[in-house]
Amino acid sequence: MKGYWGKIAEVDLSNRRVEIKEIEYDILKKYIGGRGLGTYLYTKYVPEIDVDPLSEKNPIIIATGPLTGTPASTAGRISSTTRSPLTGTILDSNAGGMFGAPFKYSGIDAMIIVGKSEKPAYILINDGQISIEDASDLWGKGTGETTKELKSRHRAMSVISIGPAAENGVLYASVMVDGDRGFGRGGLGTVWASKKLKAIAVRGTKRPEIDSPEDFKNVHYEIIKLLKAHPITSKTLPAHGTNSLMKVINFFGMLPTRNFQMGQFEGVEKVDGEAVSKKILIKAEGCWGCPIVCGRRTRITDAEGHGPEYETAWAFGPNLMIDDLEAITKANYLCNEYGMDTITFGGTLAYAMEATERGIHDFGIKFGDAEKLVEYAKLTALKEGVGAELALGSKRLAQKYGGEEFAMNVKGLELPAYDPRGSFGMALVYSTSNRGACHLRGGYSVGFEELGVPRRINRFAVAGKGTHVARSQDIGAFYDSAILCRFTSFAVSMDNWARLVSAVLGETFTAADLEKAGERIHNLERLINLKLGFDKKDDTLPRRLLKEALKEGPSKDRLIPFDDLLREYYEYRGWDENGVPTSEKIKELGLEDDVKWL
Repeated sequence: MKGYWGKIAEVDLSNRRVEIKEIEYDILKKYIGGRGLGTYLYTKYVPEIDVDPLSEKNPIIIATGPLTGTPASTAGRISSTTRSPLTGTILDSNAGGMFGAPFKYSGIDAMIIVGKSEKPAYILINDGQISIEDASDLWGKGTGETTKELKSRHRAMSVISIGPAAENGVLYASVMVDGDRGFGRGGLGTVWASKKLKAIAVRGTKRPEIDSPEDFKNVHYEIIKLLKAHPITSKTLPAHGTNSLMKVINFFGMLPTRNFQMGQFEGVEKVDGEAVSKKILIKAEGCWGCPIVCGRRTRITDAEGHGPEYETAWAFGPNLMIDDLEAITKANYLCNEYGMDTITFGGTLAYAMEATERGIHDFGIKFGDAEKLVEYAKLTALKEGVGAELALGSKRLAQKYGGEEFAMNVKGLELPAYDPRGSFGMALVYSTSNRGACHLRGGYSVGFEELGVPRRINRFAVAGKGTHVARSQDIGAFYDSAILCRFTSFAVSMDNWARLVSAVLGETFTAADLEKAGERIHNLERLINLKLGFDKKDDTLPRRLLKEALKEGPSKDRLIPFDDLLREYYEYRGWDENGVPTSEKIKELGLEDDVKWL
């Protein structure tokens, strides 16, 4: 079998049992790998669909793709699937860094983790030999400290781990890759902690076989040329990292500021990518096999670490009315070490600031309070004092205290750094994402609405927008399943990736084949969420975004024509008026047998 091993590892933490099983090529081809394979396997390993996310019955799937571990650019990522404790939806999350390739080199395509260990444990993967080890001495340690210890102990190539935020039950705790990159959103780390799983350390030396090395070499040469020629992947991202976006989004008047009350931030130049480069940058860093190198290694007065990336700089900066780069960076370092999603923490803190300002409930922090940002990050990760409430996320706080109209989340997941009143496609992106408000899983419409990739589409247009977003979602599902960095999509077409996948697997795939696989994956996730009780009413946005226009800037006075956007989106998807995939669509995608359990 080329590109895949055809093997998955089952790890039962309750019975301390490891078993290697075979998986059919037809399944791998149908769901590609990564996110798609994880979603498929989740349906096979969850005992009942409405399982408590923090029960031992909720499985965790970790999966690679057919390009993982090959020389393909950015193909070192890794994906994980479970049910989210923050949102209750199906959750997939993927991370960059260095873990994906050695995981694939160990001789397995995926791992399914079930049960719960009696005491803290970590999983050791050593060239296909998998064991469950005691992690009692690591429990309570941060992700960087855990990584350092396990790399020293086992000569591990990479380590993924949780920190105190997960152990203390913060609902949006992350799993960190070597302490720097993260499976960031939705609380994957919290699920790990519920199973007493502290870390996975991996070492692998086996290389997956490529069917046609010569074809692979030729196609990959073209891909590298495209990445080096495109201004975003060859200049903008290498020069100033992901935070190079902040000025662009601010220019369009859609940089969420003061908890989405405004669309532009006066202090943007103090916290954008250029500010990071001038004030705190040590060097640029890239993930495994990445020619773009968008990561930032930084240093502040008393610490050194990774980031902040764009979403974090925004979440702790403009969204909170903070222009202190040192405070933002220090809070970012702490969230990495504690293992905590910066977008949800920032969104929850923004809700708390506005609730305090409005007199709804006093959380002890106000907009612009940079001095308390670091303190509140610690309190939240440790669930001490006011942090015990902030650890719940904005949706639960609003349900308790009121102010749901300014708790900026969809399906319980806090919004990222793009105001959809300035980018109508993002309204659909957030509302229809299967894991809640997400700029990536919902299709990154900023690419074609603001950045003009592959061509610019009027950001305030309605007709055709549902079609563009749906297709973007399907293509994105392929990227998350292959697994590739989304930044390559700025320069590389689906035709290029189809030719590369064909060279690896020895079977001809077209761009349409891969996009259809992405559509299949998105629809399967949708069907799972429908069974979990999510429906059309959940495909919406916070009231502020639907009823209040921005009052200044290039996006002022615009109200989102949401019903029209959603109607076209459902029609293109082949779903009924309630957002349910029709039987014809299920048959077209070959999902009949895979959804019988529904």
